[in-house]
Amino acid sequence: MRTMSPLPLCLLLWDLLDLTLAYLTVSIEPLPPVVVGDAVTLKCNFKTDGKMREIVWYRVTDGGTIKQKIFTFDAMFSTNFSHMENYRKREDLVYQSTVRLPEVRISDNGPYECHVGIYDRATREKVVLASGNVFLNVMAPPTSISVLAADTPAPFSRYQAQNFTLVCVVSGGKPAPLVYFKRDGEPIEATPLPEPPAGAGSWAPRNLLHRDLDDTKVPKSLAAEGEVGGGRPPVTADPPRGLAAEKGPVTETIPETVVSREFPRWVHVAEPIYYFRHTHAPVSDGTVEARATLTWTLNPQIDNEALFSCEVKHPALSMPMQSEVTLVAPKGPKITMTPTRARVGDTVRILVQGFQNEVFPEPLFTWTRVGSRLLDGSAEHDGKELVLERVPAELNGSMYRCTAQNPLGSTDTHTRLIVFENPNIPRGTEDSNGSLTSHHGFRLVLALTLTVILELT
Repeated sequence: MRTMSPLPLCLLLWDLLDLTLAYLTVSIEPLPPVVVGDAVTLKCNFKTDGKMREIVWYRVTDGGTIKQKIFTFDAMFSTNFSHMENYRKREDLVYQSTVRLPEVRISDNGPYECHVGIYDRATREKVVLASGNVFLNVMAPPTSISVLAADTPAPFSRYQAQNFTLVCVVSGGKPAPLVYFKRDGEPIEATPLPEPPAGAGSWAPRNLLHRDLDDTKVPKSLAAEGEVGGGRPPVTADPPRGLAAEKGPVTETIPETVVSREFPRWVHVAEPIYYFRHTHAPVSDGTVEARATLTWTLNPQIDNEALFSCEVKHPALSMPMQSEVTLVAPKGPKITMTPTRARVGDTVRILVQGFQNEVFPEPLFTWTRVGSRLLDGSAEHDGKELVLERVPAELNGSMYRCTAQNPLGSTDTHTRLIVFENPNIPRGTEDSNGSLTSHHGFRLVLALTLTVILELT
């Protein structure tokens, strides 16, 4: 019996295998990061020699556990056909399926998959599948930036150094932006502060640095003891220089000033030492809120009217985004009084409506009565408005002082209250609170009662 040579048999088996197996490769073109609002086209390229059955695009969410089918907005294919006479030569079909997102949103950020299925060459009951994936990185530029002062309103301290902190809040960006500060247009070289521990609350720049001792603030008694070498406090390790140390709940007594100066010598620092801290927290909409703080020991003499700016760099911005503030002490409060012609028994409101300049940070307002207590018996009142209810005649000519202060300075403004007679209230019938006296009130009630009795009889 004739036997078939091995070579023709191998060629025959190869031809049969070539007729039954289908060829399919899938690839998705990579995408650079895109900005919110841009139009994006996802392109899925695949090559096959089989008959197409389906093309499905998925958006993958929740870490890959959920695949949401999305529509194919555009699909096309082209055929590269071989004109060779060999009927066993396959047709290579090159397909491209595209999904177009006209205006991407942050919610579109994430992975996408393209699944392709073709019929098997041997049977249509079997489908050959292949897929590709791509990650769509959607960036969003910051939408708002603001510069605030921490721990305000705060009083002015002439003889004690104060730590001052500017807070820059940047919202709406993705990814987190780069935030930095400038003073008078020049970048600030600051020492970075460490990140807070996990789960910690809001950070406050306290207990960081030590205040330099000023010889103009040494009490006379301590100075005398120092001359003979006695009464010296124990030596302790000083924390780093630059910021004023804040003590615990124990109240520090203000030492006696030997030399009278408007500002002690320790305030005069040629170059302040700045400390910088940057944090960011994710927001539910997929963006990031960034907070940057700049802390230093405030010097009212050189920091007053200094311009500080917070600037932001972000890959979705063509130029830096910034917000500016000028540190300014309050000057010349504008005070109004209503009613302008107060009468006995009226409620008088004295209000600070503004200043001669733009003040930052927000000032602290304190009202006092010169030479006496306020109408309600208190020594002082905090707030922009002072309300005097049912003013009596005794307040005529009384003077009130409004102290407006922030860490950069303090100013006092006085106003005098003129109280006119009220024709509806007889003279001498009001007490110190502006109400009728009990004696006259009783006589009036008794007279009205007798009048009613006489009319009835």
